[in-house]
Amino acid sequence: MWKRRISITLTLVCALVLLSSTAQAATIIECTFDKDWYYPGQTGYIAVTVYNDEASTIRVNKLSATIDYYYTDDNAYVQTFYNYPDPAKEILQGESYTFNIDFSLPTNIAPGYTTLYVKAETEIWNQGPEWKGSDHPTYRPTLYIESPYKSQLETQEAANEQVTSQLHEQQTLNQQTTNMLYILGATAVVLTAVVGVLIVILRKARNYALSLSAA
Repeated sequence: MWKRRISITLTLVCALVLLSSTAQAATIIECTFDKDWYYPGQTGYIAVTVYNDEASTIRVNKLSATIDYYYTDDNAYVQTFYNYPDPAKEILQGESYTFNIDFSLPTNIAPGYTTLYVKAETEIWNQGPEWKGSDHPTYRPTLYIESPYKSQLETQEAANEQVTSQLHEQQTLNQQTTNMLYILGATAVVLTAVVGVLIVILRKARNYALSLSAA
């Protein structure tokens, strides 16, 4: 019985030591992506906002984003992307700062939703004076990967729209050319009729003049 009590006491002491050596220094309040969704093979970044909710200055040494990939052949793969602020970014009490973590997706990643594990490694300023190790605030944003067939379909639709637009432009040009030919033809007919009328009038005037001179 006494051995059990000693064991419990030692466990509590160790827990108190760990709590005293590690303090909560920050909170990740938001993670947003630069796009609403991505195609396989695309690159992007996560905007991670770290907020200092402590009564002392903190600094961020490293940020990471881990993605659990599922390939189209159902194999799983884990990859982590990092951002190392150089120098470490200090954040005053009550303020926040946004960091970007760049990432890239493999070309054969399976479409659908996948959850990332974002973590920030922080320290808090102790009045020693020294920087004191703290916990690592985390966030789990969800990333959506669109099917590559949609990209192919959109590309084909864009190509079809371009061809349709070109055909429409060609039809408009042909119609304008046809209208112009109609106008030119009508103008030629009118001019021919006017010339014919003038010739008839001139002949009559000439004949009349000749009849007067003969009289």
